[in-house]
Amino acid sequence: MRVMRILLVDDHPVVRAGLRAMLEDFEGIRVAAESADGESAVAEVRKQEVLGTPVDLVLMDLQMGAGMDGVEATRRIRAADGPPVLILTTYDTDADILAAIEAGAAGYMLKDADPGEIRTAVTAAADGRTALSPLVAARLMGHLRSPAPALSSRELELLELLATGLGNRAIARKLFISEATVKTHLVHIYEKLGVDNRTAAIAEARRQRILRS
Repeated sequence: MRVMRILLVDDHPVVRAGLRAMLEDFEGIRVAAESADGESAVAEVRKQEVLGTPVDLVLMDLQMGAGMDGVEATRRIRAADGPPVLILTTYDTDADILAAIEAGAAGYMLKDADPGEIRTAVTAAADGRTALSPLVAARLMGHLRSPAPALSSRELELLELLATGLGNRAIARKLFISEATVKTHLVHIYEKLGVDNRTAAIAEARRQRILRS
């Protein structure tokens, strides 16, 4: 029987140890390598390919300290025609989910999922199928069914920066756009959230779980 090789990416050693034990308890699955951040994960994928032992799946955490996050690592791995990436995280906000999917993630699971659900998701993602936790799938379906206009990925990115307290000029520098463009995005964000100022926009986004609390 062919064994599925997985690269496990998480910045917490204890979490990695627990996930390794859980995954290797399943027949036909082996954790071939581990990484503690996004940058080393990208490098490890390349290393395994050069060695002729490519991994079949990357199981990726989303937030990993000050280094490269899971979204950017996913984007780089997929851009280089790397293996499928399955996000396994504690975060279930719209911004996180949409960013991961747009980066090319094959699926999005939450860490409190049942081990059997995680195994099913791992198998599905490695086979090229979409794997979403029930909660994440429900949130995405809710967006599709909602008559309210959804925020674009750029608007979500800007809203996240807004929530950190940055002003228009700083946001413009971060996103490499003009201050006028920032103001235009803010107008659209306010309209979509039904508010008229920054504070209200952030509060409403958190209430709707568009942003983390």
